[in-house]
Amino acid sequence: MAKRNDSADGATIIKKYANRRLYNTASSSYITLEDLARMTREGVDFRVLDAKSGEDLTHTILTQIIMEEESSGGEQMLPISFLRQLIGMYGNSMQSMMPAYLDAMMSNFRDNQAKVAEALHARAGSNPFAKMAETNMAMMRAAADALMPRKPEATNEAEPAPPRADELDELRAQMAAMQRKLDELGK
Repeated sequence: MAKRNDSADGATIIKKYANRRLYNTASSSYITLEDLARMTREGVDFRVLDAKSGEDLTHTILTQIIMEEESSGGEQMLPISFLRQLIGMYGNSMQSMMPAYLDAMMSNFRDNQAKVAEALHARAGSNPFAKMAETNMAMMRAAADALMPRKPEATNEAEPAPPRADELDELRAQMAAMQRKLDELGK
């Protein structure tokens, strides 16, 4: 039986050694970044710790997996414009809000994806998704415009100011209203 060395929160511990090898303590075996990517897709919760210092390297390793996936020669998921905007957010006053915002947007995307799949199975042949897709796109556009304003064209327009707290509250209220509409459409 494999020796389990899981964390208190149930996450599998992966140890990263100085020679860049990764060791899965749950299976008592060395693994690769590809194995970690597969585990992520399968929903396995894991943490990557430096074997010597115990420092949590999970964020760094997950970012490395994304870099590997993006440079593998296959279809890229992250458009250049998104990457530029994301890089532009570093050092911006909105930087601290981005992790929670991106996490919420990805959760919303996954929820909507699940609702679409359910609706496809429940209502084969009918098309109730047009309104849901339109609402979802409007929500994404509004959020993108609020958090990452477009640069002014080659005109004399002033650089747009970052959104105010009341604008963010309004955006959150709009997103909540759209989510309620999506939930109703999914029923």
